[in-house]
Amino acid sequence: MKYILKNGVLVNEGRKQKADILIKNGKIEKIGINLTDAEAEIIDVNGSFILPGCIDDQVHFREPGLTHKASIHSESRAAVAGGITSYMEMPNTVPNATTQELLEDKYLTASKNSIANYSFFMGATNDNLEEVLKTDPKKVCGIKVFMGSSTGNMLVDNKETLEGLFSSVSMLIATHCEDEQTIQKNLQDAQEKYGEDIPIALHPIIRNEDACYLSSSLAVSLAKKHNARLHVLHISTAKETTLFDADIPLIKKNITAEACVHHLWFSDEDYSKFGTKIKWNPAVKSKADRAGIWEALLDNRIDVVATDHAPHTLEEKSNSYLKAPSGGPLVQHALLSMFEHAKNGKITIERIVEKMAHNPAILFRVEKRGYIREGYFADLVVVKPQESETVSRENILYKCQWSPFEGTKFSYTIDKTFVNGALVFDGKSIIEAGIGQRLSFNYEQ
Repeated sequence: MKYILKNGVLVNEGRKQKADILIKNGKIEKIGINLTDAEAEIIDVNGSFILPGCIDDQVHFREPGLTHKASIHSESRAAVAGGITSYMEMPNTVPNATTQELLEDKYLTASKNSIANYSFFMGATNDNLEEVLKTDPKKVCGIKVFMGSSTGNMLVDNKETLEGLFSSVSMLIATHCEDEQTIQKNLQDAQEKYGEDIPIALHPIIRNEDACYLSSSLAVSLAKKHNARLHVLHISTAKETTLFDADIPLIKKNITAEACVHHLWFSDEDYSKFGTKIKWNPAVKSKADRAGIWEALLDNRIDVVATDHAPHTLEEKSNSYLKAPSGGPLVQHALLSMFEHAKNGKITIERIVEKMAHNPAILFRVEKRGYIREGYFADLVVVKPQESETVSRENILYKCQWSPFEGTKFSYTIDKTFVNGALVFDGKSIIEAGIGQRLSFNYEQ
């Protein structure tokens, strides 16, 4: 199918410009003014923003083994409705993706069911270094290491294993950094005081700044020692931001960091309202931490914005503090939440595109995505200003059927999403016009 997107405001590479886009054979064929093609369907976007599709470098789509919560098919549908056209999914499924065979099984499932483009992290454990080293860096986004804390039985706490990983893995190592000993000590203290009825407000005290910093600083020191490529996921404290450098261009950075939309939106003051619905690991912390994350994001110590989309059923989340799992669904509303920050003067739309499309493409060396450029894949999102919709159970696409943003009225809407040149979302409905593609990576860049 050929399309011409007319009268759009392209937001790309640090600027806005009025232009048309011709989409042909899955790629951006031409960018210009007053484009014509007799065979193309004309879509007048009438002054809406056209962005490169977001690349989310951290999601949990729960397949295989946890499909009562979510599936690759259900969550990829929600992702494209939220303007996310490519995702990188984590290995703590059941079974864990810790062998090459199990990893490829996930790719096979996605090749049949994913509406968005996809890649899957290879999981590291205390004893699978040999398998990890078989991973093809051109076909897999990276190696995931749960350093110090894991919710999927993937804790890597053996010092020799960590040294082996950082010294021998040449591709990107993405880490979840929370120190388990610190957390267990804080949890024990809370249980001694409250028994089984620990208040949710203690979550950021149990999984506190010390736990995060101790683990993140260890990861950074190992990366520096072995000259490894390290990407620290979901920074949740202001203190951790001091570990990262703003003075090096992203393409030359060996050590990078990610912020997630929930740590940019919520603070510990919100636990009284939302309870376990905003229980994440690492925890949403203080307003000062949130402000520190924003500062680091804007001065480029933090390089990308992602979701850590991790759905659970409402029944599971409705349990007491000790029993309720951590994580929540975010892909459908992540970009809209960032646009809301733009409306409030926190960030520009150009910087949103940088942090959610350009920079993930640079950081992971994603081939021909993340930008609006001729010859690149036509992964595009049309965002309509001055139209709003309140998030409700009726318009949520997650399989779990809830959102921490329920009741929020966003000031923009996702009007259209294209994946590899196919219109997959028309502002109201998912159009299963095709299947996303496996992401490829160019380490020669």
